[in-house]
Amino acid sequence: MNLTDQQKIRIGTCAWSFDEWSGPLYPADWPSSRWLEFYARHFPAVEIDSTFYSVPAETTARRWIEMTPANFRFACKLPRALTHERRLRDCRGELLDFLHALEPLAPKLQVVLIQLPPSYGPKEEKTAFRDFVAQLPGDFRFAVEFRHPGWHRPNFIRLFEKHRLCWVWSDTSPLNERNLAPFEFQPLTTDFLYLRLLGHAVTKYDGDGKRVHRYDKLLWKREAALDSWALRIQRHLDEIRSVWTFVNNHYEGFAPATCQRLAQRLGFEFPLPSVETISPNERGQLDLFAETPPA
Repeated sequence: MNLTDQQKIRIGTCAWSFDEWSGPLYPADWPSSRWLEFYARHFPAVEIDSTFYSVPAETTARRWIEMTPANFRFACKLPRALTHERRLRDCRGELLDFLHALEPLAPKLQVVLIQLPPSYGPKEEKTAFRDFVAQLPGDFRFAVEFRHPGWHRPNFIRLFEKHRLCWVWSDTSPLNERNLAPFEFQPLTTDFLYLRLLGHAVTKYDGDGKRVHRYDKLLWKREAALDSWALRIQRHLDEIRSVWTFVNNHYEGFAPATCQRLAQRLGFEFPLPSVETISPNERGQLDLFAETPPA
């Protein structure tokens, strides 16, 4: 892969704040309040998950900006209050309030993700969805993830093209299909790609809603799927300006390692940090933050 194509591709994780990553990714004595700072030295982008649950305070958004280098980029989820509770109906005020809260992130905010629930089908929601996307402001870019297959129709592709929306490619295939290349409806609708490697919910929670694994290492490998996704990305590189790929822990067990494995298939190195390879500058800052103030 040439440098120009490589620069189009940003690979990161869905969120950065996981206790299990303390040790395998973050130095064990690095404080959690600075995990984003450490993460951003080694990854080019991250998908913010916390905005799905609440609107970030202005001070929080500014801290995210200050803790990350100039070339780092964020994507973030639209709150579930709009997507799952209001189902994109009569929520223009809430939408504008949310986007206003994101303004401090604007220099580094690349995409707002509209993640819709599996129950959100076109038969009931088509009109509301059309009305919602028609009012999206042009100073943000949006990507839409459908979980209901009823949306997989050419007429909705035309709607996306009209409003410059990105149709999210997502991989939620179960583990017993991990050796198969995923074949789903994956149109290219605008000038960028947004791919989410999510895995299946049963690899995250049991029947009682309790977590079933520690996500600190690769637990299973999706070799054929990663091969397939890498080929699909490469196939479209000449047609688009950028690719945004975000990986969840329960795709292969440890999202940072999956990022590395996908990058290698795309033809470039993606070294993960380790305690042994932390630079003296990083170690000096770590010691500073870990210092106990005098009583």
